[in-house]
Amino acid sequence: MDEVDVVTVADPDLDEPVFVEGLPGVGHVGKLAAEHLVEELEGDLVRRIHSEHFPPQVTVDDDSVASLAAVEVYAVDADGQDLLVLVGDFQAGDPVGQHRVAEAFLDVAEAFDSREIIALGGAPTGEIVEEYTVVGAVTDPDDRERFEGFGVEFRASEPAGGIVGTSGLLLGLGARRDLPAACLMGETSGYLVDPRSAKAVLEVLQRALDFEVDFASLEDRAEELEEVVREFQEQQGGGVETAPGDEDLRYIG
Repeated sequence: MDEVDVVTVADPDLDEPVFVEGLPGVGHVGKLAAEHLVEELEGDLVRRIHSEHFPPQVTVDDDSVASLAAVEVYAVDADGQDLLVLVGDFQAGDPVGQHRVAEAFLDVAEAFDSREIIALGGAPTGEIVEEYTVVGAVTDPDDRERFEGFGVEFRASEPAGGIVGTSGLLLGLGARRDLPAACLMGETSGYLVDPRSAKAVLEVLQRALDFEVDFASLEDRAEELEEVVREFQEQQGGGVETAPGDEDLRYIG
């Protein structure tokens, strides 16, 4: 197998799609949001991407059928706005692999004449979040005002430590290709899978791209998780452990 192997599954005719990334990261915020888009809007698989930089494993489905570790790109029709949505359970496990795989993702985006990249993820706060703010970063200063109009906050030098992983590289390498890119990060404690933060990120994305998606399944998942947390706290006889200091937190996308 090549270092990165991009398998063509379908080649639909898309109209200047937006490339949306949501791979595992803090609180699985981006992953939850991207998978929700694919499931609710019934995306069609167009690319499957393997890499020797992914973990050495296979995934096993409900029928006990094993498949080599991969991430996938789906074409999604969001109320007339074409999206290419990158989902999966893996990121590359080393710096060189992160760069190689990110370049392959950008190759796919360019092959479909994508007009911009939007990476989705979580911004760790180290404490329980009551009101879910979405913070952002952009590669084109002119896009800052645009996203502010959709409710995104931009904070000087945040997230602390920068944006690491696929989300960060899609911005940095995308800019080198003159492909505008932004990262939308929902605030989250950083300790638990966070469907409510994923919903907050998707609400911003809806406003930015003018489409609608149902959130019922995300709400159900959030309520189930909150019930598990309550039961755990009752068993422990206390609250959540004290969070690490800010210097220990950075966004890994």
